[in-house]
Amino acid sequence: MTTDTNYEAMLTLAIPGALEGDVLDFLLLHPEQAPGFSVVDAHGMGQGATLHTTLEQVQGRCRRKLVHVVGTVDGLKTLVAALAAELRNAEVAWWLTPVLAFGRMV
Repeated sequence: MTTDTNYEAMLTLAIPGALEGDVLDFLLLHPEQAPGFSVVDAHGMGQGATLHTTLEQVQGRCRRKLVHVVGTVDGLKTLVAALAAELRNAEVAWWLTPVLAFGRMV
């Protein structure tokens, strides 16, 4: 097992499915702050959820993608600022959480 101490935080972006391509393309163009990331299917519910389709309105939830990126706090904040400058959208939510440890099973 190996560990990497360069990762101190994880950025989570909650995005509408329609923006997936734009956001992933943006991340691929910024490998210094996002050398890798994961994408997970999700649903958003609550006051911040925008229900676009009839199905979403009936179900009371919207389709979302969660994008997870690990890195340094400063690097991830820089990444969020750059993404916000390029893609202003109130439907995109983000948050940072601490990463206590990171490793690979090798």
